Amino acid sequence: MYAENILDSLNPAQREAVTAPDTNLLVLAGAGSGKTRVLVHRIAWLIYQEGISAHGIMAVTFTNKAAREMRGRIEEMVGVSTRGMWVGTFHGLAHRFLKAHWESAGLPQNFQILDSDDQLRVIKRVYREMRLDEDRWPPRQAQWWINSQKDEGRRAAHIEDFDDSFVTTMLSVYRLYEAACERGGLVDFAELLLRSHELWLKDSALLAHYQQRFEHLLVDEFQDTNTIQYAWLRVLAGNSARVTAVGDDDQSIYGWRGAKIENIHQFQRDFSAARVVRLEQNYRSTSTILNAANALIANNAGRLGKELWTSGEDGEPITLYAAFNEQDEARFIVDHVERWIGAGHPRADAAILYRSNAQSRVLEESLLRANVPYRVYGGQRFYERLEIKNALAYLRLLTNRDDDAAFERVVNTPPRGIGAATIELVREHARAHSISLWTAAQQLADTLAARARNALHTFFDLLNQLQRDSEALELADLVDQMLTRSGLLEFHRNEKGERGETRAENLDELISACRQFVPEDPEQPVLQQFLDRASLDAGDGQAEEFEDCVQLMTLHSAKGLEFPLVFLAGMEENLFPHAMSLEEPGRLEEERRLCYVGITRAMRVLYLSYAETRRMHGKESYNTLSRFVREIPAQLIREVRPRAMITRPVTLAGKPRMGEPSPSGFRLGQRVGHPKFGEGVIIDFEGQGSHARINVNFAREGAKWLVLSYANLQAI
Repeated sequence: MYAENILDSLNPAQREAVTAPDTNLLVLAGAGSGKTRVLVHRIAWLIYQEGISAHGIMAVTFTNKAAREMRGRIEEMVGVSTRGMWVGTFHGLAHRFLKAHWESAGLPQNFQILDSDDQLRVIKRVYREMRLDEDRWPPRQAQWWINSQKDEGRRAAHIEDFDDSFVTTMLSVYRLYEAACERGGLVDFAELLLRSHELWLKDSALLAHYQQRFEHLLVDEFQDTNTIQYAWLRVLAGNSARVTAVGDDDQSIYGWRGAKIENIHQFQRDFSAARVVRLEQNYRSTSTILNAANALIANNAGRLGKELWTSGEDGEPITLYAAFNEQDEARFIVDHVERWIGAGHPRADAAILYRSNAQSRVLEESLLRANVPYRVYGGQRFYERLEIKNALAYLRLLTNRDDDAAFERVVNTPPRGIGAATIELVREHARAHSISLWTAAQQLADTLAARARNALHTFFDLLNQLQRDSEALELADLVDQMLTRSGLLEFHRNEKGERGETRAENLDELISACRQFVPEDPEQPVLQQFLDRASLDAGDGQAEEFEDCVQLMTLHSAKGLEFPLVFLAGMEENLFPHAMSLEEPGRLEEERRLCYVGITRAMRVLYLSYAETRRMHGKESYNTLSRFVREIPAQLIREVRPRAMITRPVTLAGKPRMGEPSPSGFRLGQRVGHPKFGEGVIIDFEGQGSHARINVNFAREGAKWLVLSYANLQAI
């Protein structure tokens, strides 16, 4: 491959980033500017032009999906296998490191990765040991607190409670949780990075080996790194490795889950002689959309600075719709979605974005009424489904009998006569003797009542037989055997309605996944590698590929995606920006970055909508137009309903009195019927003509504002 082949398709700024000399490099890559292309081409350039070995390059992405795509593009471009390259997520690479050095890290060889659900099970077990009240101390709160501490690099031994009852309690949970994980050889996601970071710090020879090996470290989505990820990277880089960080401070929107925008701001200070390249040419959106995004984000202080532009067309103005209420807003959006589909566009090209998950209900109802297929993006993923987690728990027990979380999940799934009282006896025995639940169950089995004793021995025999069979069977055949002989397939198939059929299909798909699985390390057992991959995929933030349907999602879920048609719903103060953002330093700027992300998802057409009244938390709220919309230049916006035509619910002047008919023919106090909400009494009117709306107090649903032309009310 020649240099011109690598650089042919790149613009000047991309070429500058790809060919940057042997130095630390910060690439500020705006939305739709081709940052993945730059990463892949830089790797190709380092290999072919700089003579860097592929084994001396580490590339870090934020999702397993992105890692797989990068591997494929590198192989296609470079023409060599990426199997020996370290390309993956922070968690995936840390796991690979710990697998290679498990003994030095103080782990068993077959240590298990805990996903979020299994981690919660371990914490609940600690709660039972401590006799903690779950209502007062929710286990999920403890899970969040423990993970937050690990993300900041803090062990339980490093934390002081300062006589704070909350911290004291959480700290006690953390200590016992650490002990339970050590006992069972369990590692949660946050532990992967923390443990590998600690190993580097205590084993200087091992660290020196990896520092010498990796000459270049390339990191995608750098603005989303947290404290431990940044520390992990800095330690590995040392003073010799060259770091290429690609990110966009204007798209840092995950502060709530530990991401530190300070990391990208700190890069030039921490990595010496760092060169900065800005990718500002956008290949996604129209000039109008980009100008709106630029004007909005310019209101944030402390930016590294970037101005998106395109050589493409100006495009349509941004449409702003002022709805009377959330139902009116939903109807408007669905009407325009139907027009889009009617014009011959795919449904999947349309996306409806919102700040809060609670907003989706009304939108979903409107789409259902219009018979428009849709999907809420980021729903439950394959490896997080109940039936799949049950199957994987059986497989995990085959590789590690001391996996307490897996034991608890399947010891009585399907039901085999091992009741809660028996399981509690096993737990108490395990705690008393500091042994695993499997060992405790074996020791206790013969002392139990006949039913429990026989059930446990049947369970032991099943696992032991599967273990013996695993040596002769292919992975897919082993899983097939396990599903049948355990009764798991039949158990889930017999669930009521379509759920049973769906669960059975998912278990069949698990067998297919096993058949398609290609192990990376010939030295490691295939089953263990598959389980590790499944755990890593379960923790991945990416959703699946969907059929042709309209996409609904939160603004956070939309990051990294693009759509020809985008609706941003709920553009109101207190909803977006969220009311809480005004109370915490830095939150308002993150909300603005979130809006910037939303706007830059749109390729061709962008609609903004807000509701003058919205029912939230059981109450009618009256919110003003979001400041984010007001920060967009007026010449870029087209209002489909001029504000002057809107009658706001401020005064009763000019409204009919009780008993007097309104221009619609209805009168205040009149009883009316609605096809969905039932019977109610008219308590208010507002507006005129086609914009008139009516407030009805329904017996079942309470007071609701309805647009009269859509309401279909009948006098009673």
